[in-house]
Parts: sequence; C-alpha cells; structure tokens
Amino acid sequence: MHSAARKSVDRTLAGSRLAGVVCRISHTSFDARNAYEQSIFWSKVLDWAEDPDDPNLPEHEECLIMSRDRTQLLLFITVPDDKVVKNRVHLDLRPSSGTREDEVARLVELGAVQLADFRRPDGGGWITLADPEGNEFCVLAASPAGSGPTT
Repeated sequence: MHSAARKSVDRTLAGSRLAGVVCRISHTSFDARNAYEQSIFWSKVLDWAEDPDDPNLPEHEECLIMSRDRTQLLLFITVPDDKVVKNRVHLDLRPSSGTREDEVARLVELGAVQLADFRRPDGGGWITLADPEGNEFCVLAASPAGSGPTT
C-alpha cells in the first residue's frame, strides 16, 4: 500500500469506532492436492487431532486438525493446482521432546524429505524439510541456542 493511502486509512480508522479493533489468527490454511492425506501427515507430525464432531474423510475437500487444547488449527483445502514455487510462509517447528536430529529422523519416516541443513556449530540453526506435497518447513533445535526465538 502506498504511504499516502496508508495515512488515509490510518486517519479513517483513528476517528472511527473501529480504532480499538484488532484481529487474531483463527487458523492457518494450506492449499493441498489431497487435503485428507495432508491432514493425516500433519496430525502425526504435530500430535494433533481432527475435530471429533466433524471427522476428516478421504472425500472431504477441507480437512481441519487442531492442537490437543484446541487453541491452534490447521486447515487443508484441496485445490486443483500443484505447488510450483517456494512457500511464501512456512512453519518453524521446535521438538517438544528429544533432539532436532531425532525429530528430523521421525519426520522423514512419516514421509518428509530433507531439503537443506542450516545447523550451526553453536547448536542453533535449522534443518529444512518438505512435506509429502513439497511444502517447506523447518525444524529448529529443541531449545534456542541464543537469545532469539528463531535461533
């Protein structure tokens, strides 16, 4: 958005009843060739579950999985086109138990493919993988090596 347009929007919102309104992320959506298969893969990766009131089925074009506490949601939507270029957004995962290397081995067993290794001598960095449909994601160390959350 051009700066003049942004200033106009900012002034409009500042004087409106919407000035205090903010958004929150409801869920993260992924286009998929097969929403059901992607929901199965990612539910195993994250130890998440489908909605027991609306279970995912192979013929569903939209398949939702959620964290056990239901605070985080991923929605997979079947689309007719293949992934062609690198993701503009991806997930960075941190193992909840075990090492990054153990987790990468587990994910490869589930069907992920290792694409690149950006580990550093200090224990930071990440390993880049792709899910069965080619969507990139990264596995960080179990604990940050430095002061930043992405190290």
